[in-house]
Amino acid sequence: MESDRPNVSAGRRLRAARECVGLSTRDVERKSQQIAQEKRNEEYAVSHSWLTDIEQGKFVPSPFKMYTLGAVYNKSFTEICSYFGLRIADLGRDRASIGVPRTHLVDLEGDADAQSVPLPVELKPEFRFEKTSLLARVVEKWDQVPIGLLQHLDLRKSLYGYIGLEDRTLFPLIRPGSLVQIDPTQRKVSAAKWKNEFDRPIFFIELRGGYACGWCELDRGRLTVIPHPQSLLSVRHFDYPSEAEVVGRVTGVVMRIVEKESAGTGGAPR
Repeated sequence: MESDRPNVSAGRRLRAARECVGLSTRDVERKSQQIAQEKRNEEYAVSHSWLTDIEQGKFVPSPFKMYTLGAVYNKSFTEICSYFGLRIADLGRDRASIGVPRTHLVDLEGDADAQSVPLPVELKPEFRFEKTSLLARVVEKWDQVPIGLLQHLDLRKSLYGYIGLEDRTLFPLIRPGSLVQIDPTQRKVSAAKWKNEFDRPIFFIELRGGYACGWCELDRGRLTVIPHPQSLLSVRHFDYPSEAEVVGRVTGVVMRIVEKESAGTGGAPR
């Protein structure tokens, strides 16, 4: 059932899509009838008068008619929906943010249009896997990669850091080779109380010639980067902000918990 809410912008985009493929409204009507007959459902049919009204922004079409327009205009269902403010690609991220009470398997078969997220596919020549880096500064090329488990991430709009293979500062809480999500609006290092190591704020720090990721304390112009006790590393002290600046707080992490060569062998992680 269509909504009577006007949407002039969406109507204009639909008209542009139709004209781009060289179809008249009568042509669309005939092609939609073919789809309706194949589906045995008249909801897929698009009449000439209906299409004229929708292009004038008079109402929002039903999902069936959006499907038909996508098929006729050679557009994805996701794109047609986006004309009317419905972002199918956000479904995975919204599911992840809301959550459900019971543990369950993630369905990667559905939402085919939403199963890609922007990921770095080419890194700059100077990038070194051994060193911790701010991802935005070492990515040469981004592309859409089908990886449903990462749909809740938005790498191009957020800050992300790469934990170098030689950086064991927060091991085993955050393992080398992990990607961390950074909120650049949370840069204040406070002495607020925390209940356990998982609640303790983790910060991504820009140093002279490199980066660090760890727990932090700030006292009288000295920033202390604190490692995880099991890492067996020493604390590091820097003059703040001349030697170290806070990029932001780490709010998420993408991490393997078993190394590939040790999976299923019983061997210890590298």
